[in-house]
Amino acid sequence: MSVNINREKDIYQITRLITNFPVTAILGTRQCGKTTIAKELKYSHFFDLEDPLSVSQMQTPQITLSKLNGLIVIDEIQKLPELFSLIRYLVDNHKDQKYLILGSASRDLIKQSSETLAGRIAFYELSGFRYSDLDAALKTKHWLYGGLPRSLLAEDDTLSTLWRTNYIKTFLERDIPALGISIPAVTLHRFWIMISHYHGSIINFSEIARSFAISDKMVHRYCEILEGAFMIRLLQPWFINISKRIIKSPKLYIRDSGIFHGLQSIETQNDLFSNPKLGNSFEGYVIEEISKILENTDIYFYRTHNGTELDLFWQKHGKNWGIEIKYSDTVQMTKSMHEAIKDLELVHIWVVYPGDKKYEIHEKVTAVPHRNLLDIFLIHPYTQE
Repeated sequence: MSVNINREKDIYQITRLITNFPVTAILGTRQCGKTTIAKELKYSHFFDLEDPLSVSQMQTPQITLSKLNGLIVIDEIQKLPELFSLIRYLVDNHKDQKYLILGSASRDLIKQSSETLAGRIAFYELSGFRYSDLDAALKTKHWLYGGLPRSLLAEDDTLSTLWRTNYIKTFLERDIPALGISIPAVTLHRFWIMISHYHGSIINFSEIARSFAISDKMVHRYCEILEGAFMIRLLQPWFINISKRIIKSPKLYIRDSGIFHGLQSIETQNDLFSNPKLGNSFEGYVIEEISKILENTDIYFYRTHNGTELDLFWQKHGKNWGIEIKYSDTVQMTKSMHEAIKDLELVHIWVVYPGDKKYEIHEKVTAVPHRNLLDIFLIHPYTQE
């Protein structure tokens, strides 16, 4: 299926970083569109470290790079992490050079580049397509298929499912070992399916360790691998300056809804709407869309032992804000919302639901359709600083 989807929001942000920093890194899971976006920019030279010609040229990287000017793109940078120190030297001594590096990075790679290129590098995390990027036809498939381009653009449910199945297999068999992690693919695949059942729930590391017959430490390690490769989100709880007994373990989400559905064998809309994890799936989908809008803002959840909870909490303009996510036809004020407003001193809560009407529930609570998430951040009271 050939569709031209405008990713002007991403291109605008990346161009700003390139203008203001000598090195810009686009990081994100494999096949999320990093290379496609890079090729839409005004670059002077392009090296793909999966291309034999580029690999050959990088046998002598200083000779190859030192004679170049303009914007130099290096794709799959994680394959040659030793380039970071050379890039630092080159941008310090060749003011007519800028670098755009692309990687399906692990935390170790991010840490290494941050230390080597400190003060010279800016990071941009790229996910799959946003809901707001899409036309009406693709929007209807976005939640089921996820945002990864080849999954979303597949012609039908069968082809999208097949692509995601092979994506998961390739990630486990090729990408994980390429990051220097020697865990058998079959072991990590079983683990990944197991933790997908925690999607939208508080993760119990000890429970998983017992079920999988491994140590708590190893469960943490496996989760760090998947989180570092942008596959899962461990949403941390907010508990600063709160006197109540607070849940302090993270909630786990498979970041791409299509990958989550693949791990749960959800292939069609009928499968999704009849699945007991429908509400959890919707919650994870909305959280990822909101995280794309909020970009670099830290987000948390809030939950107390007495049952007060809030799906998302963040701070902006020196004030506290919240979002609750409900898969229901209508929403109404709850005791938990009253308590969350009081506990967290919230200016406003938006309740995101799959309906089609925006309406006030309370002076500090508004119901908003998930199709209109951008409205939250463009209107009063959020825009009133």
